[in-house]
Amino acid sequence: MSWAMQCQSCLHWGSWMQLRRSLPGSSGTRSVYLCAASVPGAAGSTFLRKILHASSISLPRGSVRYQGGSQERSVQPRSSGHGLSQLRNVASSDAIKKHQKSLSAWFSHQPNEERQFGPSFSLDAVHVDPVIRESSLEEILKPSPDLTIQNQLQQPCSQVISLQNLFDVDACGRQVKNVVLYGTVGTGKSTLIKKMVVDWCHGLLPRFELVIPFSCEDLSHSHAPISLRRLITKKYQHLRDVVPMLGTSNLKVLFILNGLERLNLDFRLAGTELCCDPNEPVPPSAIVVNLLRKYLLPEASIIVTTRPSAVRRIPGKYVGRYAEICGFSDTNLQKMYFQMRLSQPGCSGENSVGSSSGEQENLVEMLSRNLERHNQIAAACFLPSYCWLVCTTLHFLYFTRTVPPSQTLTGIYTSFLRLNFSGEVLDSTDPTNISMMKYVAKMVGKLAYEGVMSRKTCFSEDDLQQCFEVEMKTESELNLLEVFRSDVFRFFLTPCVQAGKEHTFVFTIPAMQEYLAALYVVLGEKKTLAQRVGKELSEVIGKVSEDVAVVMSIISKVLPLRFLPVLFNLLKIFPRYFSRLSSKDQNAIAHTMAEELFKEEDYYNDDVLDQINSSILGVEGPMHHPDEARDDEVFELFPIFMGGILSRRNRAILEQLGCSIKNLAAFEIAKAMKKTVIRNSRKGLPPSELMDYLFFLHEFQNERFTAEAIRSLRTVNLSSVRMTPLKCSVLASVMGTTCHEVEELNLTSCNLDTNSLRILFPVLLRCKALHLQLNSLGSDACKEIRDLLLHDKCVVSKLRLANNPVGEQGAQYLAEALAGNHSLTHLSLLHTALGDRGAEVIARHLAENQHLQELNLGYNSLTDAAALHVVEVAKKHVTLDKVHLYFNDISEDGKRALHSLRMDRDGVRALVFLTAGTDVSDYWSHILNVVQRNLPFWDRERVRQHLALILQDLESSRRQTANPWRKAKFLRVESEVKKMLGKLQHGTL
Repeated sequence: MSWAMQCQSCLHWGSWMQLRRSLPGSSGTRSVYLCAASVPGAAGSTFLRKILHASSISLPRGSVRYQGGSQERSVQPRSSGHGLSQLRNVASSDAIKKHQKSLSAWFSHQPNEERQFGPSFSLDAVHVDPVIRESSLEEILKPSPDLTIQNQLQQPCSQVISLQNLFDVDACGRQVKNVVLYGTVGTGKSTLIKKMVVDWCHGLLPRFELVIPFSCEDLSHSHAPISLRRLITKKYQHLRDVVPMLGTSNLKVLFILNGLERLNLDFRLAGTELCCDPNEPVPPSAIVVNLLRKYLLPEASIIVTTRPSAVRRIPGKYVGRYAEICGFSDTNLQKMYFQMRLSQPGCSGENSVGSSSGEQENLVEMLSRNLERHNQIAAACFLPSYCWLVCTTLHFLYFTRTVPPSQTLTGIYTSFLRLNFSGEVLDSTDPTNISMMKYVAKMVGKLAYEGVMSRKTCFSEDDLQQCFEVEMKTESELNLLEVFRSDVFRFFLTPCVQAGKEHTFVFTIPAMQEYLAALYVVLGEKKTLAQRVGKELSEVIGKVSEDVAVVMSIISKVLPLRFLPVLFNLLKIFPRYFSRLSSKDQNAIAHTMAEELFKEEDYYNDDVLDQINSSILGVEGPMHHPDEARDDEVFELFPIFMGGILSRRNRAILEQLGCSIKNLAAFEIAKAMKKTVIRNSRKGLPPSELMDYLFFLHEFQNERFTAEAIRSLRTVNLSSVRMTPLKCSVLASVMGTTCHEVEELNLTSCNLDTNSLRILFPVLLRCKALHLQLNSLGSDACKEIRDLLLHDKCVVSKLRLANNPVGEQGAQYLAEALAGNHSLTHLSLLHTALGDRGAEVIARHLAENQHLQELNLGYNSLTDAAALHVVEVAKKHVTLDKVHLYFNDISEDGKRALHSLRMDRDGVRALVFLTAGTDVSDYWSHILNVVQRNLPFWDRERVRQHLALILQDLESSRRQTANPWRKAKFLRVESEVKKMLGKLQHGTL
């Protein structure tokens, strides 16, 4: 976690529980800048690229700094002194201004992820400073007290220090020249340094007249001797007029060394010679060592950023102050970050500035409430990196209007890891140079996968020991594990805050467990002992057998041992045989993916997008507490992440992280999975599971695979799935891979609106039966439906709009659509608030339609005149033979007129009552089923009155007939109506 980053080298080896200690306090002095939102701290090939991967935000220049707890001593701009007076006499002053302008422009660039997964914020938009706590080498090395997260959150932190005060005099009154700023992965080290540089460029850091940033990663790639002055001008050519003055004036210089863990420094005189001449060429590491020794440019100030494991590489005597970045160890800082980030004008998209401002405020409010009541997400957001991930995920869920290939949930998580781990090796001193992400995928991925398979999210100390320590065999492996524990462990795992489980660990973000489990499987790390031994043997035998066979072939020419070359040639077969067996791994991965995707026990959960939304914003209402244990854990993102990781884009990003997935492997997995996936999808999935399946196809980003899978879907039932713009975009994108007609698309009760219909327009055109009931579609939506029905490629034959507030204006649009449409045969406008005027409008345009066969205008408050007018028009219609008019305000005279209609004579049948003269209507069960289905959405008192009238009509008709068979039918229908009335009165229907 961001507030848990002490170096763990002194911990007792077997005790993983000590990793849950050392949690810096949260209260005390807090610095808050209203400045620029950016992205998590990252590692890049140069300091400037790494800076661009930052995770915080920065204020408009001249903005006010707020802090809680105590009044911070403000640093006022002061005279530049003798140094500037000299600069004014030369061109150096202009050179520094150019340097500031160049740094400011370069550092203002946002990384691709910032533009890809949300609005791009300028550096002057928003910034919240993480907590910085003054520390000491003794405190870093000593074991930490055993404190739970809850206790630590309430403990005051009295050693908070601001960024501007890092170089103030220490407790002994000595001027601090060297500062070591350390923190675990994701706490925002690079972001903080970025902010410091940008502040200096804008005159907000007057303590220093010149700031020179260096990337230790960049320096580590060069071993050729170079002088300090040449190194500076090589990186910053604007400073060529200033460099000669270094060491010869009182110029106040700050060197920034970002990512010291990348350099292998040797402070022994035997390892690095003394050098005080800035013109003398020496290796870059020697320049850094002599700068820190204060033997080279002793008047210069230096700030070093590093991970906790590398803090001890600098002898304590050369460090004036240790400072630890504790992240957002105060929920108020987290709330401020979210408020600033999610309230930006561009957050909701270009075309929805006014309409989405309320939604943005609602998001911030819900997230704020969840932070207060759900301590686990608050614990995760102590890391500024995870705050970025939360905001990015919310932007993806709420403000995505289209889904290009770059917009996937897997892409967000993969890019999130690149921002934090790109270019990072776990330990630069280890000869294996294993990438940090590869180590995480292997070690933490194993824990995540075992948790998914056993359906658990909490892990004990024994679980950690079993997963991380059981296979440790060499000194190198133990050293790597030590670095991982110190620098990376808390980025992925954090102590559980749930009551009774304080001594267990959970993944910082629940979805991260499923992502790492998916990565573990797709990378092929899930191997049995026999598979691992077989692979090692095949590699060894493959190298040795060829050489031995050559030697034996030579010996056999002298000695009669001709069977030996044959034996060793047989050995050469083993690697080839093993490679064939290893291809079965791809089948196993495909089988795992398909099996997890269609688990029947998960069929009736919410879809995965709603699950993610609930995990971030919580669940409103009297639900169980988010921290309470579920009866069973759900891991439906696991197979979706597996598919997403196999996409070409994510594989390219993972390649940069040291996790290689070959094209051939991805192809073989897709090929092996295709038949199983398509066969299972044809079984008829529940709506939420079908949505997950569509989302899987979107994440997979394999258009050919998706097209074959979608062709098998002739009926798409998504009823009761909350169709957000994102889900509509996913449906449109996935269905857009083919052009086949869809027999039925059921979007009943899906919270659709006008914008949803616009997004789904290409899909709706191809649907023969379209169910849009219960979606609050008003007149604006009817305008979209009109355009849909008038489109020359429209194939919609059945359209159901029941229980939508269509109204008179909506009826006008639908009437226009009826006049020009050539495909529609069935139209249901049941309970759509048409009224007499709406019905009259539709009746006037019916004459222009030549294809409609059935029209439902039931429960629309129609009176005699409107109902009879519709029937009169229907009589003359070529194809219309059935009109539903039940539950309207029709008088006795109107009933008699409608009763007199005959199909053979008038060509139309009006469904008004459960009776047809002295007989029961053939449609009585249909009418009652319609009532029962829609009762939750209708006015119950009005329905009760209509049912009472229907009962009277049934009794009256029964008395008029002498046929006993008909009487029996009447009694049966009466009993059904009475039963429905009884349930209605008792509130059980």
